Amino acid sequence: MIVDDHEVVRRGIAEVVERTEGMTVVAEAGSVADGVRRATLVHPQVMLVDLQLPDGTGIDLMKQVREAKPDARAIVLTSFDDDDALAAALEAGAAAYLLKSVRGAEITDVIRSVAAGRTLLDERTVTRRRAGQDDPTENLTPSELRVLDLIGEGLSNREIAERLGVAEKTVKNHITSLLAKMGLQRRTQVAAWVASRKHSSWRAEPGH
Repeated sequence: MIVDDHEVVRRGIAEVVERTEGMTVVAEAGSVADGVRRATLVHPQVMLVDLQLPDGTGIDLMKQVREAKPDARAIVLTSFDDDDALAAALEAGAAAYLLKSVRGAEITDVIRSVAAGRTLLDERTVTRRRAGQDDPTENLTPSELRVLDLIGEGLSNREIAERLGVAEKTVKNHITSLLAKMGLQRRTQVAAWVASRKHSSWRAEPGH
């Protein structure tokens, strides 16, 4: 069963699955409520679940289906390469975690493995990923962090100086320092980094 609120994505995955020997798509759904209802009707062996759905998250769906059908196995298929999402998927009982950039052949390989009872997502995966991802802002001073936020808001150096009540040269010094500490070369990279952090949450409000 494929659960994703984008019909084009569902159809694309369904075509890949249907072309694979021994696999059939028994149902498609575009929301948590629809997914839970259909899962109880068709009893899917494996569910491919997106994290962001109009009426909740794929985590909600997996938890509700597990209560009714504890033997249904779930694979998270998402565009969010996010440690919190990975940990939440593990807690909800997902057997695997795939990014939507994955190739079709990889999806079917993972479905086959999960259907056979294998689990490809475990506590070690989450822990290892977290250990390998240091926060590039952890060595910034409070002033540099404030400048970082204001760059993310789109303010110019002069506007940041006015906001903080310091000289523009002081702001430039902060930026030079925070670029070095974060391993970046340009101010625009800082703005892009802040923007990516703001938009990386898979727990966005439904419909966003």
